[in-house]
Amino acid sequence: MSEKSTMNDTFDLPDGHRELHRLVMPLGSNSETLPLYVENSANVSTFEAAQGSSDEVMEALAGVRRAAAGGVAGGSYTRSGITVPAGQIRSFGTYFNAFPASYWRRWTRVREVTLTVATKGEGTIVVNRSSVNGRSRRVASKVVTGKATSTFTLPVTAFGDGGWYWFDAYAGAGSLEVNGAAYSAPESLARVRGSFSIAMTTMNKVRYCFENIRTVAESPQLLELLDVMYVIDQGSDRLRDHADELAELEEAMGGKLRVIEQGNIGGSGGFSRGMYEACIAEKSTYVVNCDDDISIEPISLERLVTFADFATKPTLVGAHMFDLNNRTSLLAFGESVDRWRFHYGLANDDSKYNHDLAEHPLRATRWMHRRVDVDYNGWWMCLIPTDVVREIGLSLPVFIKWDDAEYGLRAGNAGYPTVTLPGAGVWHVSWGEKDDLVGWQAFFHERNRLIAALLHSPYERGGRLVKESHFMDIKHIISMQYYTQTGRLMAQRDVLAGPDHLHDTIGTDLPEIRALAAKFDDAVQKKDVDDFPAVRTNRPPRKGRGFSQPRRLLMPAWTIKQLAKQALAKPSSLSLEHPQEAIAHEDARWWKLSHYESALVSNAEGTQLAWYKRDPKRARELLTEAARTHAELFAKWNTLREQYRSAAKQLTSFEAWERTFAANPAPKREDQDA
Repeated sequence: MSEKSTMNDTFDLPDGHRELHRLVMPLGSNSETLPLYVENSANVSTFEAAQGSSDEVMEALAGVRRAAAGGVAGGSYTRSGITVPAGQIRSFGTYFNAFPASYWRRWTRVREVTLTVATKGEGTIVVNRSSVNGRSRRVASKVVTGKATSTFTLPVTAFGDGGWYWFDAYAGAGSLEVNGAAYSAPESLARVRGSFSIAMTTMNKVRYCFENIRTVAESPQLLELLDVMYVIDQGSDRLRDHADELAELEEAMGGKLRVIEQGNIGGSGGFSRGMYEACIAEKSTYVVNCDDDISIEPISLERLVTFADFATKPTLVGAHMFDLNNRTSLLAFGESVDRWRFHYGLANDDSKYNHDLAEHPLRATRWMHRRVDVDYNGWWMCLIPTDVVREIGLSLPVFIKWDDAEYGLRAGNAGYPTVTLPGAGVWHVSWGEKDDLVGWQAFFHERNRLIAALLHSPYERGGRLVKESHFMDIKHIISMQYYTQTGRLMAQRDVLAGPDHLHDTIGTDLPEIRALAAKFDDAVQKKDVDDFPAVRTNRPPRKGRGFSQPRRLLMPAWTIKQLAKQALAKPSSLSLEHPQEAIAHEDARWWKLSHYESALVSNAEGTQLAWYKRDPKRARELLTEAARTHAELFAKWNTLREQYRSAAKQLTSFEAWERTFAANPAPKREDQDA
C-alpha cells in the first residue's frame, strides 16, 4: 500500500503555518502495529470527562467500557484517518500520533502549536496533555457535527522537562470519521527549509533494500523532500544482480536512486561513503544514515527533517528502534555513554529496554513522558546535517561498532546535539536476538570501545574501562570462549599499535579474524545436537545443584579459585570425548559455564551449537597475555590518548576516506565466483 496523504484535500493549515506532525495510521493492513498508532479506549475518568463536557462524551465513555469488555478491534482506517464506531472512543495518545511537545519546547523556538482536526459525523474531540511525571489532563474539547474542521491553539511553554499533547475522538449516536489531523506552527520559526539524502549500507540484504526503496518510492511527500537515496552495496549478492527489479525501482524513484558498489569496509565505510557523496553533491541539507535490514515507517523521515529544520542550531536527529519480530516492542527510549565505565546504555535510569507498548501503552508508561536527552543515536536511522559532516568529518575507520556513538560524542563536543525524536521509528531485529559480544564481532566491540574512550573519556586512564575490560577477558576465559578472547587480545594489541594503520586495515581485519575460527572448538558451529557426541558425564558440576552468580564480597576469592581450576586442573578424558551438558544460550552465563569442563552451547539465534572444551594450556596463555596488554594499556594510556586525539581529524577527513574508497573497490565478479 502506498502512502497517500489527503491532508491538503481535507483542510488547510493556518496561514503561514507548516505541518510539524500529522496523524498517520499503519501502512497497509498491519494490525500488529496498530497499538503504536491508536488505542481503542481512553484512560480518562468520568470526573475528568464531565468537567464542562457534553452528553456525547459521557455517552462515549459508557461505550468505551462496553467496547473494552467485548475486545473491540481497531476499526476501519486509511493512512490518514479512522472511523470511530458509534458510542466508542479512539485515542491518539500513542507513539506515532501523540505530539512530543517537550522536545519541541527544548530544541526549537516553537512555543505554540495549532492542532487542526478534520471530522465527519457527530461526536467530540478532546485534547489532552501530560506532564513530566506522566499525569494527564484534558485541556480542551469541541462537539462536532456533520463535516467539520476543529482548531485548537496549544502552548508548549509548560513542557520544560517532559510531556505530550494528543487528542481523543468520541463518537456519538452514529459513527465519527476522523479524516486527518495535524499539529502546525509558523514557518517563520524554522531555521532552514531543508532537503535530504539517504545513505543506506547493505551487505547481501537485497530483499530488505528493495522493500525499503519501494517504501520511499511510494511515499509522495517524502520523495518530494528527497534528493538522492544512496545505496552502498558491499556484498557478493548485489542489487545489480537483480536487474529487472532494480530497474523498476529506479524508475519509481524518478532518478533519485544511486547504487554504489565497493569492497566490504563495514558499516563505517559504507555510511562514510554515503555521507561523503551527499556532501560533495552539495544539494542536501541533511544526510540520513539507515541500516539495510530495517522496515521503515516513512513518516519518520519526514519528521526528522522537519524537526531539524526547526531546531535552533544544526542538530543530529534520530529515530527509535522497534523489534522487527515483536513490532510493538521499543528497544530503548534514548541512550547515552557512561563516561566512567565508557559503556553505552539507557539515558534515563527509570526507562527500560524492550518495552512493549501493546501491553503498556504510552499514556500508561510514566517514564516515557519525561524528555530524554541523549549522547548519540544508532545509525539504524539518524539524520546528520551535511554542514556538520563537513566540519567534524566522516566516521572513524573502525568497520563496525561504536562508530555511531563516537560520532554523536564528537558532534556534541563541537556544539551539535543529538535528539532521539519520539514519533520517528523503524523496525529492526532486536539486539536480544543476537549476541555480538561473542565471536568475531568481539574484536570490534573491544577495540572500538577503547578507541572511543581514548578520544572522549574525561578521566585519567579511562576511568574504570581498563579494569572492566580485564575482568571481561577473565569472564570469557573461564567460560571457555577462547576464540572470542583471542579476538579481544588482538583488539587490545591493535589499539596499542596506534591509530595510523586504521584506514589501511579496515578491509583486512575481518578476514583475518574469521580465518582464526577454524582453530577453536568454541567457534566451530554445527546445526544439531546430534552432530556432536552424546552428552555424558560421570559427575555433574555442583552435584547437580543449580548455579547462581557469586555475591560481590565473595567474587575475588571465587574468581581466583576458578582461574586456578581453568589454568591448572587437567580436564577428564570423558569430558574431552563427550560434552557434559547441552546449555541454551539464555543460560550460558559466565558463572555457570565456568563449572564445566565441556559443554554444547547454542547461539543467540538458536540455529547452531558449538562445543566448548576447557584447555588449561590455552587458558594460561590467554590469561598471561590479557594481564600484559592491560598493564600496557594502563601505563601508556596518556600517550595513546594524545596519539589518537592528534590523529582524529585526519582519520575522519574526506581525503583519508577518498584514499580508502579507492583502495577498496568492489571485487570483480570473476574474483567473487572464484
